[in-house]
Amino acid sequence: MMSAMDPEAYRADSRERWEAAAAGWGAHREEMQRDTMEVSRWMLDAARLQPGHTVLELAAGTGDLGLMAAELVTPGGRAIVTDGAEAMVELARARAEEVGAANVEVRAMEAEWIDLPAASVDAVLSRWGYMLLADPEAALRETRRVLRPGGRVALAAWDAGERNPWLTRIGGVMVERGAMESDPPGTPGPLAFSVPGRIEELLDVTGFDDVEVDAVDLEFRAPSLDAWWDHAVATSGRIARIVQGLSPAEHYALRDAVDAAYAEFVRPDGSVAVPGRTLVAAASA
Repeated sequence: MMSAMDPEAYRADSRERWEAAAAGWGAHREEMQRDTMEVSRWMLDAARLQPGHTVLELAAGTGDLGLMAAELVTPGGRAIVTDGAEAMVELARARAEEVGAANVEVRAMEAEWIDLPAASVDAVLSRWGYMLLADPEAALRETRRVLRPGGRVALAAWDAGERNPWLTRIGGVMVERGAMESDPPGTPGPLAFSVPGRIEELLDVTGFDDVEVDAVDLEFRAPSLDAWWDHAVATSGRIARIVQGLSPAEHYALRDAVDAAYAEFVRPDGSVAVPGRTLVAAASA
């Protein structure tokens, strides 16, 4: 994988895109939390959290999963909520203050270089994080290092593209129209862990035992196609960057094509409900 890209250039570009998209994720936090709650529940159950535990969330975004975990480790436990993008860290910190989470530490941290001592946490959570990293194997080795013996990792990563039209339809339209290029095989991205056996292989090679992989079906909802489009642009730094460079005519043409791509998911009342499927996995250190 490393030969197919410049990992440092990828990391810099990825961080820039997440910094730019953070405000959109903050604005749409409640919808994402609602539509992905079953994934959060699966991961928290799989992490086997107990009062007094220390739990680490990597690539936390707005930090909702880590804040849920913080409730499960009281009394006596704590959650460390981290992200590589400073703007995401600020969102998570504001959310922690809003809900009065006294046992939560929020800070910037790269998942590939976890700034914690060995064997210092009881569980690590990463919801759609590892798949986006330049070196997910390094991140999982770091995860294994900071976990105490018997500690748990729980993660989520998107299943194959055909099971996730919420994600792939808009990208397909943009590729077809020449607005962006397809990612080369083997590069990081939302579908990087969708190859059968990929998650099991990574967890095995990085020293984990008792590997469990399952799937959770989701439905992403929006009140209209306009709202669906606004959400996509607000939460994707890549899409936002492309849209900003379009002329008004190109923008209208792209919108028409995207609306057509999602037309089958529009309900009689005009609202949108698009299916998705995520893989979820857990293992023991």
